Amino acid sequence: MALRVALIGYGTGGAVFHAPLITSVPDLRLDAVVTGNPERQEAVRRRHPDTKVLDSADRLWETPEAYDLVVVTAPNRQHVPLARTALTSGMPVVVDKPVAASAAEARSLSALAAVRGLPVIPFHNRRWDGDFRTVRRLAGGGELGTVQRFESRFERWRPEIKPGWKESADPREAGGILFDLGPHLIDQAVTLFGRPERVYAEIDVRRPGAATADDVFVALTHEGGTRSHLWMSATAAQPGPRFRVLGSAAAYTVSGMDGQEKDLRAGRTPKDAGWGQAPLESYGRLGTVAADRPEPTDPGAYQDFYAEVARALRGAGPPPVDLADAITGLEVIEAAIRSAGEGAPVALQ
Repeated sequence: MALRVALIGYGTGGAVFHAPLITSVPDLRLDAVVTGNPERQEAVRRRHPDTKVLDSADRLWETPEAYDLVVVTAPNRQHVPLARTALTSGMPVVVDKPVAASAAEARSLSALAAVRGLPVIPFHNRRWDGDFRTVRRLAGGGELGTVQRFESRFERWRPEIKPGWKESADPREAGGILFDLGPHLIDQAVTLFGRPERVYAEIDVRRPGAATADDVFVALTHEGGTRSHLWMSATAAQPGPRFRVLGSAAAYTVSGMDGQEKDLRAGRTPKDAGWGQAPLESYGRLGTVAADRPEPTDPGAYQDFYAEVARALRGAGPPPVDLADAITGLEVIEAAIRSAGEGAPVALQ
């Protein structure tokens, strides 16, 4: 019998990412979706006719034995309260990024998870981007030599402000681009090179009328001297390379974004033929100024996150993302905010 999943939230995160990925894994069943929005309720019924639609998360807590997993993809300020209630009700939980608005909140959630003996699994799906999987393979396989600098960008051209909680300066909302895109970029750097020793950041508000950060640069210094330079912006009229990885033997550069999000938004799912395959013209380049060549991009595989969640719940493997990694990411974000305020690097304790 497939594991029964309850999804809280059916905005972009729930409708575009979580629901299609959950339903692509044979050992998971999307049993219920929680949304109080009538239009979203109807959207669930159209796309997932066998899934129950609940108007409140309270309905889940009334019958916790009916579900094997809760997925939280509500607005950021609701992540921790909903996750805590899931845990106290006896249910494992997947939480969208950022797991919490502060590292202290995330550590508190971790402590509760330990007491309850249940996992809290951060949804850091960008580990399964095809271009990042390629970087990980090259960095681990020796083709680059020793990685000296890792450059990573999520840059967009969105000069107009879109109303909503993501533009709020209220720290409880964890709004702004550092909390929106930072968890992904930081998590990728930490996955490759480990917890950084020092953090330096430049955080700006560029768009007229904006209340929170929309243009951010973060530099991390890792043990051994590798540096990660991370850019995230809503004001980049011309984006830089997605990745540029400079090693002692060679470099790898690739542009453009992994295509899985675009395909999910278009209604495709990992069940479709060719899922995650990058076109040849999008391949990056591997080599030096003397000689380089196209490097095939590894297939993207967001569905593997949920396949590994299912295995972890069955006791057949570890969670795909450790909550400790998300806590590290939030500690880096907090150090970045401090660094930008002081105009100097900050040691990460």
